[in-house]
Amino acid sequence: MKKIGVIGTMVWDTIHGRRDRGESEVEEWGGIAYALGALEAGLGPDWEIVPLVKVGNDLAFEANEFLRDLTHRRGATRFLEVPEPNNRVTLRYTSATRRTEQLRGGVPGWSWSELGPLVADLDAIYVNFISGWELDLETALHLRRGFDGPIYCDLHSLLFGMAANGIREFRPLPDLRAWFSCFDAVQLNEDEMGALETNPMELAAAALHAGVQLLVVTLGPEGAVYFANDPFALRRNGVSSSGHIKTAKIPAQETVEGDPTGCGDVFGATLIAQLLAEVDLETGIRTANRMAERNLASRGASRLHYHLRGEIAPK
Repeated sequence: MKKIGVIGTMVWDTIHGRRDRGESEVEEWGGIAYALGALEAGLGPDWEIVPLVKVGNDLAFEANEFLRDLTHRRGATRFLEVPEPNNRVTLRYTSATRRTEQLRGGVPGWSWSELGPLVADLDAIYVNFISGWELDLETALHLRRGFDGPIYCDLHSLLFGMAANGIREFRPLPDLRAWFSCFDAVQLNEDEMGALETNPMELAAAALHAGVQLLVVTLGPEGAVYFANDPFALRRNGVSSSGHIKTAKIPAQETVEGDPTGCGDVFGATLIAQLLAEVDLETGIRTANRMAERNLASRGASRLHYHLRGEIAPK
């Protein structure tokens, strides 16, 4: 079995302003749970999910219940209980796609001394910055130097700071080129790209020059746009590129209303599953768009894999 490590944070979400169901409040698993559900739905039978996740002891039992439903997680978990309270996020939607996030909890990130022994037998790694401090730059650089397989990263909350009241706000990201050098594929959304205050083509060129093979920007209901080395390979393993950049917009198939929470996580996890199956890039992005659209009709991340596969979850 090949193994994909999943670095992120389990979050208990409280969602206000969902327009699809007329509900005043929804509480459910979120954060990396969306990506785990999408990987469960999208990975082939020759892949195993290895969650590299810390969880607060106040929600450790519930988190383990969630993980037991993932059939791709066959081996011993690398899911660590910590004494800090688990991360909880209050999401308040002000429109169909705009929201504020307020974070409570203090699950710590990984040091390289903790993480290094856990990645030695992995074949690929998916990183999603849910809290924003899962890895610091030093640990990310050690990960890149110490791991030879492909690393896919959703920058997401790495681009957020946190005010005293827990509200997440965009912040400048120093050492952006150094961060890019840590990953083979990088994902961000259009708001996050805008927060970097860089021309998209200049940002793409900087990312690819730093060693990124694929930069993909999600556009919500508009689909996604990508910038990639041409010809594209997820991991170059030291082979220099031609210097040519290929870019295209891959539109979503249809406009669907619903709850967009977790759609970017589903997109990224689906895309890395497609690329690991050696599906061509544009086909993989189309599939990721389709699964993100399907997620709009879900209610949180519990048993999400059944919904993404179009199956009825067993009772």
